[in-house]
Amino acid sequence: MLTEGTYPHVHGGVSTWCDQLVRGMPEVDFNVIALTGSGREPVTWDLPRNVYRHTAVPLWGPPPGRGRRSALRGRAHRRFTEVYETFLHSLLDPAHGGFSAALRELALLARAGRLAPALRSESALRLLMTLWTRPGLATAAARPTIHDALTATDLLEHALRPLAVRIPPDSVAHAVSSGLATLPALAAAYLDKVPFLLTEHGIYLRERYLGYRSEAQRWPVKALVLGFYRELNTEGYRRADLITPCNQYNRRWEERGGAATDRIRTVYNGVDPHAFPDAGPEPEVPTLSWCGRIDPIKDLETLIRAYAFMREELPALRLRLFGPVPAGCEEYKLRLEKLAAELGVGDGITYEGRIEQVARAYAAGSVVMLSSISEGFPFSIIEAMSCGRTTVSTDVGGVREAVGDTGLVVPPREPETMARATLALLRDDARRAELGRMSRQRVVEKFTLHQSVDGFRHIYRELADQPVLPVHEGDGWTQRLAAPWYRELAADGSPW
Repeated sequence: MLTEGTYPHVHGGVSTWCDQLVRGMPEVDFNVIALTGSGREPVTWDLPRNVYRHTAVPLWGPPPGRGRRSALRGRAHRRFTEVYETFLHSLLDPAHGGFSAALRELALLARAGRLAPALRSESALRLLMTLWTRPGLATAAARPTIHDALTATDLLEHALRPLAVRIPPDSVAHAVSSGLATLPALAAAYLDKVPFLLTEHGIYLRERYLGYRSEAQRWPVKALVLGFYRELNTEGYRRADLITPCNQYNRRWEERGGAATDRIRTVYNGVDPHAFPDAGPEPEVPTLSWCGRIDPIKDLETLIRAYAFMREELPALRLRLFGPVPAGCEEYKLRLEKLAAELGVGDGITYEGRIEQVARAYAAGSVVMLSSISEGFPFSIIEAMSCGRTTVSTDVGGVREAVGDTGLVVPPREPETMARATLALLRDDARRAELGRMSRQRVVEKFTLHQSVDGFRHIYRELADQPVLPVHEGDGWTQRLAAPWYRELAADGSPW
């Protein structure tokens, strides 16, 4: 299992999904390779016994190979120069091609511990400057500087470090996101013929484009780095033996990105209805509940602005935000607090932090909110639905597929629209209760944990070329959750 910035070092939706998958298949041995910042990040999840190995791969810190390998010379240097020129040209001009073959050659160098010194050599810097200013490329007009070349080279060297990671040849390489987590899988596919499975929750490339809007680098640097993510994303789509998006929305992106239709198989996220039972009565004071990490991609500014609009008509309304502030997002939280103060609603908003029993976060609200500008198939929505709470969500990713007709979906970044939709629900107790009942029934029928895990169990065996075992039945319940009595019991919200 290949992760980037998530399991087992960070809590969040993707990490929850990873933990579900690992614990749901105790018969499978997992080697978790986690791309991290420094490599010193603590493990925040209890790893089950079937995780036989966990390796943190730092993207930052001293480059690998320093002091151990001499610079490339002679034929090896000339070969690297040819490969690196093709690689860089493919990033700056999508029509040039050659990224796949170049990446394979760079993987060989990375495994030998010689890629980082080669990338940081003076000749590699000169090559980048020459390409940047080549007539016909848009970057020439931006007049790139040596500082730009040093910055871009530094970013590329760090990003390419995962190419050196070796995956056992008798494995299935499962990257749980596109982007950098696919690099070890691609290297293993090129060099060792290891089957490659790619799962996408959010749209990695889209989120990189959104994130780089606020980066401080000059345009030539951004063009090169985003070109790398573009080509890597496309290569992952084309090379993966199977792609498993968590929704149909992602599937459309993958097809347009070069993935073959017959190698895409949607597997929805799932939750355990036992762990997220009907929440029961709503709080006495009208309350909006939100659950997630405090992060710009969650667009909590829109939620706070919508809340301020609603407070004008419902002065008693509260907004409770459940979730951690990840490292690097502290300034974002301060901006949110400042915005709430400017709008005069800071007294009604509470930051509850991370909560161990997440179901309580949903029970704390009359309506559960989601204001993100990018999502995959958010756990916070299907968990809230399992608890019998109706939702108001932005129309991003697979949200509409999750909610169906059991909640309200509004355009992103439109606080007044979100406010009006939420007010309509808060003023209609009967409708809210009926939508809550329908929400739980929808989860039980379509989005259970057992359905999701069983889907991946079959996929693992398929890629490992092992026979698919029959679905285990025991204790009166099947992993496919197809028995009619199960739906009847779950739909009425009664305890099991």
